[in-house]
Amino acid sequence: MEHMMQSHAKQSVMPIFRLSLLATAGLAFSSAALAEEDACPHRGDLDAIYCDADKDMVADPPSDPKKFRDPKTLIFAFTPVEDPTVYEKLFQPFMGHLSQCVGRKTVFFAVQSNSAEIEAMRSGRLHIAAFSTGPTNFAVNIAGAVPFAIRGTENGPEGAAIKMIVRKDSPYKALADLKGKRIAHTSPSSNTGNLAPRALFSELGLTPDKDYKVVYSGKHDQSILGVKSGDYDAAPVASDVLQHMTERGVVGADDFNVLYTSELFPTDAYAYAHDLDPKLVEKIKECFFEYRIPPEMAKGLGGDRFLPANYQKDWELVRKVAIAAGQSLSRSGYEAENAKKK
Repeated sequence: MEHMMQSHAKQSVMPIFRLSLLATAGLAFSSAALAEEDACPHRGDLDAIYCDADKDMVADPPSDPKKFRDPKTLIFAFTPVEDPTVYEKLFQPFMGHLSQCVGRKTVFFAVQSNSAEIEAMRSGRLHIAAFSTGPTNFAVNIAGAVPFAIRGTENGPEGAAIKMIVRKDSPYKALADLKGKRIAHTSPSSNTGNLAPRALFSELGLTPDKDYKVVYSGKHDQSILGVKSGDYDAAPVASDVLQHMTERGVVGADDFNVLYTSELFPTDAYAYAHDLDPKLVEKIKECFFEYRIPPEMAKGLGGDRFLPANYQKDWELVRKVAIAAGQSLSRSGYEAENAKKK
């Protein structure tokens, strides 16, 4: 019955995600025009419709309590690193927990791209979401997302490393062997799949776009499967995605050789929309932090609980990597990254 209710709720909210681009653009333009007239003392890289008066690098809640949102149904999305239906199933137990704990329906919405997830939160149609490492910067600055949790264990947060993979039977034994080859990066805003490789590989003598041809696959799972099928010579991918796909039997443990492994980066950031009612936000946090991830869900995600996270501190390395790779974290950078995908 609970699953049927969730499915029905999902179907009922789906049409609201299908607004035209013109409507979204109009909303952004009118909001920005109003924001220009306000007295916000500091924004940093935040878009014009947000303010960061306390300089903690995330959007402040509205100064007018009348603008707080208290939705009857909460919409949750998970970063589209793999097939969204896989994660919709994994998150079913947690959706049930949130619905009961918060005291209102919580619906999983399967997004197909990072930009779609960001735009959904920006326009007010997404209330809670997990954003992957790199796009978290844009989620904060463009969509007003406020990261508050990360998956982990009693020993601390989960992390993901870059792994440069090649087929097991390939002739490539070192990064230098990949010069002149066709290598899959995931998407322009991805940390482990694009930005970190651009920032780190040059120091190792392998400069993307100069020493090898970059081909964007779209997602980590598509990079992994593309290397396995021979579509790409190699790919820098997130270690956690590779591990999960191996554990589920999508790829074999002996399908690849790993030519490089980086230090760990934070994984997905669980964030709420900045304009949610503060009382609702506190309840959401309480429900996240008291939850213990069941074994089946942990197998597919990693970690056994949610730990508090702080964007300013915990994503500092991610921001440094993005900037070192030449990415602007503001609206202009976001639009430039989206233009690369077209």
